[in-house]
Amino acid sequence: MSESPFEMRFDPRTIKHLGVRMYATLPPAIAEIIANAYDADASEVVVTLHEEDGRPCKITVKDNGDGLTREEINDKFLVIGRNRRDDDGDTPSPKYNRKRIGKKELGKLALFGLANTITVTTCRDGKRNQLVLDWDALNHASGIYKPEAKEVDQDTNEQNGTTVSLAGLKRKSPFDLIGLADSLSRLFIVDDTFKILLNSSNDDQIAIDNRRRYRTLKIEFKWNVSSSAFVPTNSEYFGKLTGTLLTAETPIAPVSGLRGITLFSRQKMVNAPEFFSSSTSSHFYQYLTGWIEVDFIDDLSDDVISTNRQSLDWEHPEILKLRGFLAGIVSQVNADWRRKRKEKKKKDLKEKTGIDTEAWIKTMPEDIRESTKQIIESLGGEDALEQYTPVLKALHNIVPEYPRLHWRYLHDKIRDRVGEYYKNCQYGHAAGEGVKIYCEIIRDLTGSTEDGTNLVNRVFGSLPFNRLPVLQINDLSTDTLKNIQDGQGHLSRGVVSGFRNPISHQPMCTTNLLAVRFVGVII
Repeated sequence: MSESPFEMRFDPRTIKHLGVRMYATLPPAIAEIIANAYDADASEVVVTLHEEDGRPCKITVKDNGDGLTREEINDKFLVIGRNRRDDDGDTPSPKYNRKRIGKKELGKLALFGLANTITVTTCRDGKRNQLVLDWDALNHASGIYKPEAKEVDQDTNEQNGTTVSLAGLKRKSPFDLIGLADSLSRLFIVDDTFKILLNSSNDDQIAIDNRRRYRTLKIEFKWNVSSSAFVPTNSEYFGKLTGTLLTAETPIAPVSGLRGITLFSRQKMVNAPEFFSSSTSSHFYQYLTGWIEVDFIDDLSDDVISTNRQSLDWEHPEILKLRGFLAGIVSQVNADWRRKRKEKKKKDLKEKTGIDTEAWIKTMPEDIRESTKQIIESLGGEDALEQYTPVLKALHNIVPEYPRLHWRYLHDKIRDRVGEYYKNCQYGHAAGEGVKIYCEIIRDLTGSTEDGTNLVNRVFGSLPFNRLPVLQINDLSTDTLKNIQDGQGHLSRGVVSGFRNPISHQPMCTTNLLAVRFVGVII
């Protein structure tokens, strides 16, 4: 072929300013080719990283989209700075109803930041075209560059689609397949109609999906951005914002590129992760990540997306207003996160220690309660449950429930039966019931049928056959036994006289049972 029919028109300065310097790393440059495949209505794009002897040698990106005709290569693909949406319209694609991601037709120049040679092979309606773009030749061209034509309208049985091959790579270090997959997963929202596959020379393959974006994080809580709690029905953003905000169980490393909220429009990132707030000193921001789709910004009359799609024009009135609204959502999530975190901490502590801290604190007098709360809230910090557990248990032993109520130290046979009176601050009832139970125990031990002072006078009197079994201790002298018995008698007479109910001498539980039985007999 004597002369190439293909022609690129440009200002030579754009090659360096808008091309090579646009992206400094592999993922965003590859993302430009993937975005083109998406716009071409492809259902699948396959990125293959080729290596020889452990060194990078070539990258190929193949899609099954519409492909390009010879005329489209010249009039569209090879025109630098063409506004695709103005020229072709911004109507949804015919097959998958997609709105175009690409707009400025500058992404192809970024590929020269990766490679010296770019080969484009494209098939459309049974015709195959192939052209080669060379960095050195392009850099020395004077306004018009004619790529080498390898094939022009060759007949083919291949299906529609385009393959972009990058050779003469500037990269010297081995490819990081997993790292590239993780990075690409953060640049796109992948739906069921678009599959991104990443292959290596060793036939390893990774399918990139939305779940991969946060695979390194252990997610603790989630929030649906489109919820009416965040976007009320009367808001101008109702129906315009979708996405999910998440918090991790542990702080997110800044170098992960995940700390903050990413904005997407038309399935591709338009703003790198941030918090939309000037104050981010709270430790909450160390845990927050997620994404929000803001497709409506692509419909604004002004172009508010930076060329490298790393940030929006936050000085634009509409985008500045959006920023304030997003800051409000983050503030709501912050408050809810603290509430959820506190509830989860209590639950985890209860499972780990068996102590319900909230119920425990409620049983304390006010002065003890406040001091104990401060200790519980400060000891161990938020992420030290293992170290915190033994400290909490030790504190619980020192300051148990109802720490100032002597009820806790009563005999087992009395304590559980009067406990509710103490907890309800019904101390008179507790004393009365305790005395009745005490008399009941004495009757059980001695077989006596008497009650009140008659009971204690008889049991603790001078008749030896009525002594309590517990007082029949062989190694004590008679005088000692008598002194103990007299002392117990005086004490028992005092408590019975002071607290017994003159109307009913039985415990309430026993009295109620007798009353039921009596009613049953009458009926």
